[in-house]
Amino acid sequence: MSIIELGEIGDESTTGPPVRRPRAAGRPVRGAAVLLLTLVLLAGATPQPRRTMTVVPASRADSAFLTADGVIVIDPPTPDGDRHLTVYARSAPNGAGARWRASVPRGDDYLGVRVERGLVLATSVDAEEGVIETTAFDAETGQQRWRHGGAPVPIADGGLLLTDVRQSGADRMSRIEPDTGRVRWSVPLLSPSGPGFHVTDGRIDRFVLVQPSGEVQVHDADSGRLLRGVDTLPGDPPVFQRVQVVDDLLLLLTPGDVPRVVAYGLAELEHRWTAQVSPVSFVVGCAHLLCVSEQDGSLQVLDPATGVVRWSDPGRELLADIRGDWLLMAGLGRQYAVRDAATGRTRTELGEWDLLPVLRRDDPLVGLRHGDDGRLVVAELDLAAGRARILDVLPDIAGGCQTSLPILLCQRLDGSTALWRLRT
Repeated sequence: MSIIELGEIGDESTTGPPVRRPRAAGRPVRGAAVLLLTLVLLAGATPQPRRTMTVVPASRADSAFLTADGVIVIDPPTPDGDRHLTVYARSAPNGAGARWRASVPRGDDYLGVRVERGLVLATSVDAEEGVIETTAFDAETGQQRWRHGGAPVPIADGGLLLTDVRQSGADRMSRIEPDTGRVRWSVPLLSPSGPGFHVTDGRIDRFVLVQPSGEVQVHDADSGRLLRGVDTLPGDPPVFQRVQVVDDLLLLLTPGDVPRVVAYGLAELEHRWTAQVSPVSFVVGCAHLLCVSEQDGSLQVLDPATGVVRWSDPGRELLADIRGDWLLMAGLGRQYAVRDAATGRTRTELGEWDLLPVLRRDDPLVGLRHGDDGRLVVAELDLAAGRARILDVLPDIAGGCQTSLPILLCQRLDGSTALWRLRT
Protein backbone atom coordinates (compact mmCIF):
# COMPACT_ATOMS: atom_id res chain seq x y z
CA MET A 1 0.00 0.00 0.00
CA SER A 2 1.10 3.58 -0.54
CA ILE A 3 0.02 7.06 0.31
CA ILE A 4 -1.96 8.66 -2.46
CA GLU A 5 -1.24 12.33 -2.87
CA LEU A 6 -4.44 14.07 -3.89
CA GLY A 7 -2.81 17.45 -4.25
CA GLU A 8 -4.12 20.80 -3.20
CA ILE A 9 -7.74 21.80 -3.00
CA GLY A 10 -8.56 25.49 -3.13
CA ASP A 11 -10.18 28.28 -5.04
CA GLU A 12 -8.77 29.19 -8.42
CA SER A 13 -7.05 32.56 -8.35
CA THR A 14 -8.51 35.28 -10.54
CA THR A 15 -6.99 38.29 -12.21
CA GLY A 16 -8.67 41.62 -12.67
CA PRO A 17 -9.24 43.39 -16.01
CA PRO A 18 -6.41 45.51 -17.31
CA VAL A 19 -6.45 49.11 -16.13
CA ARG A 20 -5.57 51.86 -18.58
CA ARG A 21 -2.65 53.97 -17.41
CA PRO A 22 -3.93 57.46 -16.45
CA ARG A 23 -2.38 60.60 -17.86
CA ALA A 24 -0.14 62.14 -15.22
CA ALA A 25 -0.38 65.79 -16.32
CA GLY A 26 -3.17 67.72 -14.62
CA ARG A 27 -4.90 64.62 -13.24
CA PRO A 28 -3.44 63.99 -9.74
CA VAL A 29 -6.75 63.06 -8.10
CA ARG A 30 -7.85 60.78 -10.91
CA GLY A 31 -4.37 59.18 -10.98
CA ALA A 32 -4.55 58.41 -7.27
CA ALA A 33 -8.02 56.89 -7.65
CA VAL A 34 -6.93 54.64 -10.50
CA LEU A 35 -3.85 53.58 -8.53
CA LEU A 36 -6.07 52.67 -5.59
CA LEU A 37 -8.38 50.67 -7.87
CA THR A 38 -5.38 48.84 -9.30
CA LEU A 39 -4.18 47.87 -5.83
CA VAL A 40 -7.64 46.59 -4.89
CA LEU A 41 -7.85 44.48 -8.05
CA LEU A 42 -4.37 43.08 -7.51
CA ALA A 43 -5.21 42.23 -3.90
CA GLY A 44 -8.30 40.37 -5.12
CA ALA A 45 -6.11 38.41 -7.50
CA THR A 46 -3.80 37.15 -4.72
CA PRO A 47 -4.29 33.38 -4.33
CA GLN A 48 -6.01 32.43 -1.08
CA PRO A 49 -4.33 30.00 1.33
CA ARG A 50 -4.99 26.46 0.17
CA ARG A 51 -5.68 23.33 2.10
CA THR A 52 -4.07 20.07 1.06
CA MET A 53 -5.44 16.57 1.54
CA THR A 54 -3.64 13.22 1.59
CA VAL A 55 -5.45 9.88 1.61
CA VAL A 56 -4.13 7.38 4.15
CA PRO A 57 -4.39 3.70 3.17
CA ALA A 58 -6.71 2.72 6.02
CA SER A 59 -10.08 1.01 5.72
CA ARG A 60 -13.14 1.57 7.88
CA ALA A 61 -12.15 -1.39 10.07
CA ASP A 62 -8.58 -0.14 10.68
CA SER A 63 -7.46 1.94 13.66
CA ALA A 64 -5.51 5.07 12.71
CA PHE A 65 -3.42 7.11 15.16
CA LEU A 66 -2.01 10.57 14.46
CA THR A 67 1.59 11.18 15.62
CA ALA A 68 3.88 14.20 15.51
CA ASP A 69 5.29 13.30 12.08
CA GLY A 70 2.98 10.70 10.60
CA VAL A 71 0.07 8.30 10.88
CA ILE A 72 0.14 4.78 12.33
CA VAL A 73 -2.45 2.25 11.17
CA ILE A 74 -3.30 -1.03 12.89
CA ASP A 75 -5.42 -3.39 10.83
CA PRO A 76 -7.80 -6.09 12.12
CA PRO A 77 -6.70 -9.74 11.96
CA THR A 78 -6.76 -11.43 8.56
CA PRO A 79 -8.52 -14.83 8.16
CA ASP A 80 -5.10 -16.40 8.76
CA GLY A 81 -4.77 -14.49 12.03
CA ASP A 82 -2.08 -12.04 10.91
CA ARG A 83 -2.22 -8.48 12.12
CA HIS A 84 0.04 -5.54 11.33
CA LEU A 85 1.04 -2.06 12.42
CA THR A 86 2.06 0.23 9.56
CA VAL A 87 3.80 3.61 9.85
CA TYR A 88 3.21 6.29 7.21
CA ALA A 89 4.94 9.65 6.94
CA ARG A 90 2.74 12.72 6.70
CA SER A 91 4.22 13.46 3.32
CA ALA A 92 5.30 10.58 1.09
CA PRO A 93 7.39 12.05 -1.73
CA ASN A 94 6.67 10.50 -5.10
CA GLY A 95 4.22 8.06 -3.50
CA ALA A 96 6.91 6.37 -1.40
CA GLY A 97 4.22 4.86 0.84
CA ALA A 98 4.73 3.06 4.12
CA ARG A 99 7.95 3.62 6.08
CA TRP A 100 7.70 0.16 7.64
CA ARG A 101 5.30 -2.59 8.69
CA ALA A 102 5.45 -4.95 11.67
CA SER A 103 3.39 -7.80 13.09
CA VAL A 104 1.39 -7.24 16.28
CA PRO A 105 -0.59 -9.64 18.51
CA ARG A 106 -3.92 -10.41 16.93
CA GLY A 107 -6.13 -10.79 20.01
CA ASP A 108 -5.50 -7.37 21.54
CA ASP A 109 -7.50 -4.16 21.46
CA TYR A 110 -5.20 -1.17 20.98
CA LEU A 111 -5.74 1.72 23.36
CA GLY A 112 -3.18 4.05 21.85
CA VAL A 113 0.03 4.46 19.90
CA ARG A 114 2.66 7.11 20.57
CA VAL A 115 6.19 7.94 19.44
CA GLU A 116 8.58 8.44 22.35
CA ARG A 117 12.35 8.11 22.88
CA GLY A 118 12.92 6.96 19.29
CA LEU A 119 10.32 4.22 19.70
CA VAL A 120 6.81 3.53 18.50
CA LEU A 121 4.95 2.41 21.63
CA ALA A 122 1.75 0.46 20.98
CA THR A 123 -0.33 -0.06 24.13
CA SER A 124 -2.95 -2.79 24.03
CA VAL A 125 -5.29 -4.66 26.34
CA ASP A 126 -5.93 -8.40 26.13
CA ALA A 127 -9.64 -8.76 25.37
CA GLU A 128 -9.99 -11.87 27.58
CA GLU A 129 -7.55 -11.27 30.45
CA GLY A 130 -7.82 -7.48 30.66
CA VAL A 131 -4.02 -7.19 30.89
CA ILE A 132 -2.45 -4.02 29.48
CA GLU A 133 0.82 -4.44 27.58
CA THR A 134 3.16 -2.17 25.63
CA THR A 135 5.14 -3.28 22.58
CA ALA A 136 8.08 -1.10 21.50
CA PHE A 137 9.30 -0.85 17.89
CA ASP A 138 12.30 1.06 16.57
CA ALA A 139 10.79 4.22 15.07
CA GLU A 140 13.14 4.15 12.07
CA THR A 141 13.27 0.45 11.17
CA GLY A 142 10.19 -1.13 12.74
CA GLN A 143 12.26 -3.77 14.55
CA GLN A 144 10.54 -4.92 17.73
CA ARG A 145 12.67 -3.93 20.73
CA TRP A 146 10.67 -5.28 23.67
CA ARG A 147 7.26 -6.09 25.12
CA HIS A 148 6.25 -5.53 28.76
CA GLY A 149 3.12 -5.37 30.84
CA GLY A 150 1.85 -1.90 31.62
CA ALA A 151 1.21 1.53 30.12
CA PRO A 152 4.21 3.84 29.43
CA VAL A 153 4.96 7.20 31.05
CA PRO A 154 8.13 9.15 30.05
CA ILE A 155 10.38 10.39 32.86
CA ALA A 156 12.92 13.20 33.11
CA ASP A 157 16.16 11.32 32.41
CA GLY A 158 15.03 9.73 29.14
CA GLY A 159 13.63 6.53 30.56
CA LEU A 160 10.12 5.10 30.75
CA LEU A 161 7.92 4.05 33.64
CA LEU A 162 5.47 1.21 33.07
CA THR A 163 2.45 0.96 35.39
CA ASP A 164 1.33 -2.67 35.27
CA VAL A 165 -2.11 -3.31 36.81
CA ARG A 166 -3.40 -6.90 36.78
CA GLN A 167 -6.57 -8.61 37.93
CA SER A 168 -4.50 -10.86 40.19
CA GLY A 169 -3.51 -7.83 42.25
CA ALA A 170 0.21 -8.23 41.49
CA ASP A 171 0.47 -4.60 40.37
CA ARG A 172 3.93 -3.12 39.81
CA MET A 173 5.67 -0.02 38.56
CA SER A 174 8.89 -0.59 36.63
CA ARG A 175 11.60 1.58 35.14
CA ILE A 176 12.48 0.48 31.58
CA GLU A 177 15.53 1.27 29.47
CA PRO A 178 13.92 2.40 26.18
CA ASP A 179 16.60 0.97 23.85
CA THR A 180 16.80 -2.51 25.33
CA GLY A 181 13.67 -2.99 27.42
CA ARG A 182 15.83 -3.91 30.40
CA VAL A 183 14.04 -3.48 33.73
CA ARG A 184 16.24 -1.34 35.98
CA TRP A 185 14.00 -1.56 39.03
CA SER A 186 10.47 -2.48 40.03
CA VAL A 187 8.27 -1.65 43.04
CA PRO A 188 4.92 -3.17 44.05
CA LEU A 189 1.74 -1.11 43.86
CA LEU A 190 -0.24 -2.18 46.90
CA SER A 191 -3.07 0.34 46.58
CA PRO A 192 -5.60 0.28 43.70
CA SER A 193 -5.53 4.09 43.61
CA GLY A 194 -2.35 4.19 41.50
CA PRO A 195 0.64 6.54 41.76
CA GLY A 196 0.85 10.32 41.68
CA PHE A 197 3.49 12.05 39.56
CA HIS A 198 5.53 15.23 40.04
CA VAL A 199 6.41 16.92 36.74
CA THR A 200 9.33 19.29 36.08
CA ASP A 201 9.73 20.85 32.62
CA GLY A 202 7.18 18.43 31.18
CA ARG A 203 8.89 15.27 32.53
CA ILE A 204 8.30 13.16 35.63
CA ASP A 205 11.08 13.30 38.21
CA ARG A 206 9.27 11.87 41.26
CA PHE A 207 6.33 9.56 41.90
CA VAL A 208 4.22 9.09 45.01
CA LEU A 209 2.61 5.91 46.35
CA VAL A 210 0.04 5.65 49.12
CA GLN A 211 -0.12 2.33 50.96
CA PRO A 212 -3.31 0.82 52.44
CA SER A 213 -1.83 1.42 55.90
CA GLY A 214 -1.81 5.16 55.25
CA GLU A 215 1.93 5.49 54.61
CA VAL A 216 2.75 7.90 51.79
CA GLN A 217 6.05 7.35 49.97
CA VAL A 218 7.91 9.71 47.63
CA HIS A 219 10.29 7.97 45.17
CA ASP A 220 12.90 9.20 42.71
CA ALA A 221 11.66 8.34 39.22
CA ASP A 222 15.13 7.58 37.83
CA SER A 223 16.43 5.23 40.50
CA GLY A 224 13.20 4.17 42.20
CA ARG A 225 14.85 5.07 45.52
CA LEU A 226 12.56 5.95 48.43
CA LEU A 227 13.22 9.60 49.23
CA ARG A 228 10.90 10.08 52.18
CA GLY A 229 7.69 8.79 53.73
CA VAL A 230 5.08 9.70 56.31
CA ASP A 231 2.27 7.85 58.11
CA THR A 232 -0.92 9.78 57.42
CA LEU A 233 -3.08 7.55 59.67
CA PRO A 234 -1.09 7.16 62.90
CA GLY A 235 -3.07 4.91 65.23
CA ASP A 236 -6.09 4.80 62.87
CA PRO A 237 -7.35 1.77 60.91
CA PRO A 238 -6.48 1.63 57.19
CA VAL A 239 -8.77 3.52 54.79
CA PHE A 240 -8.79 3.91 51.03
CA GLN A 241 -7.01 7.08 49.92
CA ARG A 242 -5.98 8.44 46.54
CA VAL A 243 -2.94 10.61 45.92
CA GLN A 244 -2.33 13.45 43.47
CA VAL A 245 0.58 15.86 43.09
CA VAL A 246 0.07 19.49 42.02
CA ASP A 247 3.23 21.60 41.89
CA ASP A 248 4.82 21.36 45.37
CA LEU A 249 1.74 19.88 47.05
CA LEU A 250 1.00 16.23 47.73
CA LEU A 251 -2.77 15.85 48.01
CA LEU A 252 -4.53 12.93 49.67
CA LEU A 253 -8.15 12.47 48.58
CA THR A 254 -10.00 10.67 51.36
CA PRO A 255 -13.60 9.52 50.74
CA GLY A 256 -16.01 8.34 53.41
CA ASP A 257 -18.70 10.05 55.46
CA VAL A 258 -16.62 13.25 55.53
CA PRO A 259 -14.66 13.48 52.26
CA ARG A 260 -11.51 15.56 52.56
CA VAL A 261 -8.52 16.88 50.66
CA VAL A 262 -5.43 16.78 52.87
CA ALA A 263 -2.39 18.73 51.64
CA TYR A 264 1.27 18.01 52.47
CA GLY A 265 4.41 19.73 51.27
CA LEU A 266 6.04 17.40 48.77
CA ALA A 267 9.61 18.20 49.82
CA GLU A 268 9.31 17.45 53.57
CA LEU A 269 5.83 15.85 53.77
CA GLU A 270 4.72 18.31 56.44
CA HIS A 271 0.96 18.78 56.85
CA ARG A 272 -0.23 22.04 55.28
CA TRP A 273 -4.03 22.06 55.54
CA THR A 274 -7.24 20.00 55.33
CA ALA A 275 -10.36 20.97 53.35
CA GLN A 276 -13.77 19.31 53.55
CA VAL A 277 -15.24 18.64 50.12
CA SER A 278 -17.72 16.42 48.32
CA PRO A 279 -16.32 13.16 46.86
CA VAL A 280 -13.59 14.23 44.41
CA SER A 281 -12.99 13.11 40.83
CA PHE A 282 -9.66 14.90 40.38
CA VAL A 283 -7.63 17.94 41.41
CA VAL A 284 -5.60 20.04 38.97
CA GLY A 285 -3.63 23.25 39.14
CA CYS A 286 -5.34 26.25 37.54
CA ALA A 287 -3.84 29.75 37.43
CA HIS A 288 -1.87 29.25 40.68
CA LEU A 289 -4.99 27.80 42.36
CA LEU A 290 -6.39 24.29 42.84
CA CYS A 291 -9.43 23.27 40.80
CA VAL A 292 -11.23 20.46 42.62
CA SER A 293 -13.66 18.66 40.30
CA GLU A 294 -16.20 16.77 42.39
CA GLN A 295 -18.09 13.63 41.44
CA ASP A 296 -21.47 15.40 41.45
CA GLY A 297 -20.19 17.78 38.76
CA SER A 298 -19.56 20.75 41.04
CA LEU A 299 -16.28 22.64 41.09
CA GLN A 300 -14.44 24.16 44.03
CA VAL A 301 -11.41 26.40 43.53
CA LEU A 302 -9.06 26.43 46.53
CA ASP A 303 -6.15 28.57 47.65
CA PRO A 304 -3.15 26.19 47.51
CA ALA A 305 -1.51 27.89 50.51
CA THR A 306 -4.46 27.58 52.89
CA GLY A 307 -7.14 25.34 51.34
CA VAL A 308 -9.67 28.17 51.61
CA VAL A 309 -12.39 28.18 48.92
CA ARG A 310 -11.92 31.10 46.50
CA TRP A 311 -15.05 30.36 44.52
CA SER A 312 -17.29 27.42 43.62
CA ASP A 313 -19.80 26.30 41.03
CA PRO A 314 -22.75 24.01 41.85
CA GLY A 315 -22.30 21.82 38.78
CA ARG A 316 -23.98 23.58 35.88
CA GLU A 317 -20.78 23.09 33.86
CA LEU A 318 -17.87 20.64 33.85
CA LEU A 319 -14.19 21.57 33.71
CA ALA A 320 -12.94 20.51 30.26
CA ASP A 321 -9.50 22.15 29.95
CA ILE A 322 -7.23 24.83 31.40
CA ARG A 323 -5.07 27.28 29.47
CA GLY A 324 -3.16 29.83 31.50
CA ASP A 325 -5.60 31.92 33.54
CA TRP A 326 -8.65 30.62 31.70
CA LEU A 327 -10.92 27.61 32.21
CA LEU A 328 -12.85 25.90 29.42
CA MET A 329 -16.20 24.81 30.83
CA ALA A 330 -18.57 22.32 29.15
CA GLY A 331 -22.29 22.82 29.67
CA LEU A 332 -25.35 20.91 28.51
CA GLY A 333 -25.48 20.07 24.83
CA ARG A 334 -21.69 20.48 24.43
CA GLN A 335 -21.99 24.23 24.94
CA TYR A 336 -18.60 25.67 25.89
CA ALA A 337 -17.76 28.80 27.82
CA VAL A 338 -14.56 30.50 29.02
CA ARG A 339 -14.19 31.44 32.69
CA ASP A 340 -11.64 33.41 34.64
CA ALA A 341 -9.86 30.89 36.89
CA ALA A 342 -9.21 33.49 39.59
CA THR A 343 -12.82 34.65 40.01
CA GLY A 344 -15.10 32.17 38.23
CA ARG A 345 -16.50 34.99 36.11
CA THR A 346 -17.73 33.90 32.67
CA ARG A 347 -15.76 35.73 30.04
CA THR A 348 -17.51 34.53 26.88
CA GLU A 349 -19.69 31.80 25.40
CA LEU A 350 -18.06 29.83 22.59
CA GLY A 351 -21.10 27.87 21.41
CA GLU A 352 -21.62 24.18 20.66
CA TRP A 353 -18.57 22.07 19.75
CA ASP A 354 -17.14 18.58 19.91
CA LEU A 355 -13.77 19.04 21.62
CA LEU A 356 -10.89 16.99 20.18
CA PRO A 357 -8.15 15.55 22.41
CA VAL A 358 -4.77 17.19 21.82
CA LEU A 359 -1.65 15.31 20.74
CA ARG A 360 0.61 17.44 22.97
CA ARG A 361 -0.38 19.29 26.11
CA ASP A 362 0.37 22.73 24.62
CA ASP A 363 -1.37 22.09 21.29
CA PRO A 364 -4.20 24.52 20.46
CA LEU A 365 -7.69 23.37 21.42
CA VAL A 366 -9.81 22.38 18.42
CA GLY A 367 -13.59 22.08 18.23
CA LEU A 368 -15.69 20.48 15.50
CA ARG A 369 -19.33 20.74 14.51
CA HIS A 370 -21.40 19.94 11.45
CA GLY A 371 -23.02 22.90 9.75
CA ASP A 372 -26.54 23.01 8.34
CA ASP A 373 -25.16 21.92 4.96
CA GLY A 374 -23.51 18.83 6.50
CA ARG A 375 -19.96 20.11 6.14
CA LEU A 376 -17.58 19.93 9.09
CA VAL A 377 -16.65 23.25 10.68
CA VAL A 378 -13.18 23.21 12.28
CA ALA A 379 -12.31 25.94 14.77
CA GLU A 380 -9.56 26.80 17.22
CA LEU A 381 -11.01 27.48 20.66
CA ASP A 382 -8.77 30.32 21.78
CA LEU A 383 -9.38 30.85 25.51
CA ALA A 384 -6.96 33.79 25.82
CA ALA A 385 -8.71 35.67 22.99
CA GLY A 386 -12.14 34.46 24.12
CA ARG A 387 -13.32 33.29 20.71
CA ALA A 388 -13.78 30.33 18.40
CA ARG A 389 -11.69 31.06 15.29
CA ILE A 390 -12.94 29.19 12.21
CA LEU A 391 -10.04 27.42 10.49
CA ASP A 392 -11.74 25.51 7.70
CA VAL A 393 -14.97 23.92 6.49
CA LEU A 394 -14.64 20.39 5.07
CA PRO A 395 -17.12 18.22 3.16
CA ASP A 396 -17.81 14.47 3.44
CA ILE A 397 -16.42 13.88 6.97
CA ALA A 398 -17.86 10.98 8.98
CA GLY A 399 -15.94 11.55 12.23
CA GLY A 400 -13.19 9.85 14.24
CA CYS A 401 -11.03 12.98 13.99
CA GLN A 402 -7.65 13.65 15.62
CA THR A 403 -5.60 16.80 15.36
CA SER A 404 -2.34 18.61 15.98
CA LEU A 405 -2.70 21.88 14.13
CA PRO A 406 -2.39 22.49 11.29
CA ILE A 407 -2.93 18.74 10.68
CA LEU A 408 -6.34 17.06 10.94
CA LEU A 409 -6.95 13.31 10.58
CA CYS A 410 -10.53 12.10 9.98
CA GLN A 411 -12.53 9.25 8.50
CA ARG A 412 -14.57 10.20 5.44
CA LEU A 413 -18.09 9.18 4.52
CA ASP A 414 -16.80 6.65 1.98
CA GLY A 415 -14.88 4.83 4.76
CA SER A 416 -11.45 6.11 3.78
CA THR A 417 -9.13 8.04 6.11
CA ALA A 418 -7.40 11.27 5.14
CA LEU A 419 -5.06 13.95 6.42
CA TRP A 420 -5.75 17.64 5.87
CA ARG A 421 -3.30 20.49 6.27
CA LEU A 422 -5.75 23.19 7.27
CA ARG A 423 -5.82 26.79 6.17
CA THR A 424 -4.83 28.16 9.56
